[in-house]
Amino acid sequence: MDTDVKVLRNFENIKRLTVKVGSTTISYPNGKLNINQMELLVRELADLRNRGKEVILVTSGAVGAGIGRLGLGSKPRTIPEKQATAAIGQGLLMHMYEKLFSEYGVVVAQILLTREDIMDRKRFLNARNAINALLQMEAIPIINENDTIAVDEIKFGDNDNLSALVASLVDAELLIMLSDIDGLYTGDPTTDKDATLIPVVSDIDSELEKHAGGCSSLLGTGGMATKLQAARIAINSGFPMVIAHGRDRKVINRILGGEQLGTLFLPKEYKLHSKKRWIAFGSNVQGKIFIDEGAQKALIEKGKSLLPTGILGVEGEFDVGNTVGVFCNDREVGRGIVNYPSREILKIKGKKTKDIEKLLGHKDFDEVIHRNNFVLSI
Repeated sequence: MDTDVKVLRNFENIKRLTVKVGSTTISYPNGKLNINQMELLVRELADLRNRGKEVILVTSGAVGAGIGRLGLGSKPRTIPEKQATAAIGQGLLMHMYEKLFSEYGVVVAQILLTREDIMDRKRFLNARNAINALLQMEAIPIINENDTIAVDEIKFGDNDNLSALVASLVDAELLIMLSDIDGLYTGDPTTDKDATLIPVVSDIDSELEKHAGGCSSLLGTGGMATKLQAARIAINSGFPMVIAHGRDRKVINRILGGEQLGTLFLPKEYKLHSKKRWIAFGSNVQGKIFIDEGAQKALIEKGKSLLPTGILGVEGEFDVGNTVGVFCNDREVGRGIVNYPSREILKIKGKKTKDIEKLLGHKDFDEVIHRNNFVLSI
């Protein structure tokens, strides 16, 4: 390994890390839990905790464990069946983690999240406070998506995105994603004999996204595409992410020790503020605002706020405090929190700020979206 890569992979001194483990790493193809593999994972995480590291574990496997316990041959298809299977499997999964961690004297805590918990700013902050309190108590939070109550509209869709959002939520310094593949390849290694592992990624562009395929497992929900989505969250939140094979021997310690395993995604120099990270990745977009090129230039090049004069139109119904997408010529410029509801923006669009009070009967703000509540598209 050359010197530059060694410097990039210097993780020995990090204090807080998030580890995500996929279903295929801790389960057999029939869905039943792979106790031996779970024990190896737990031993590494417990040792990190003993070294003074703060560890957050994001785990899949609940639905798979439920499938295994019920003796089903495949994933259930309907939402109620998936929820019921997750309810059965979540207890099994957490019981096994509790049993294994207790053998090493480590306290664990279960946290189940849905996208609604992240989309709501107050619940978002409450979740962060709870995780931080657990880490101060030297416990290991074990986080999973709440499949028992989640439906398609509020699901993260996979634990890849959840792990990146959680890592961003608690200002983790590193995200390690353990999967059933060694990392990101130049092609599909199962069908392309010339495909090679990409060791370091500094930017996620359209060419890189072409290398991402679909879900490779009967048990898992995520594929390389969702891992790239997670990486986009990570690098814009200011921390690196590593995708590595979950069944490599002592994989976490080897990554922290600087060994070149998997694919490393480098963080961008400019780190989004916590609130802007929530706007970009956690909040739910309630509508759209269409702007002219002058407003686009003010937002992108000058870092200005969005004023009524540059607004051309509105799509959807939204209220004060909602997050909306801002578009120019059918391209998303960014996202922001609005100071006025959609019905009032329609009345003041294209007008000057001095006319707001005359048109609405009140003027709470000059800006429709203040620059502090706006983030450019990533």
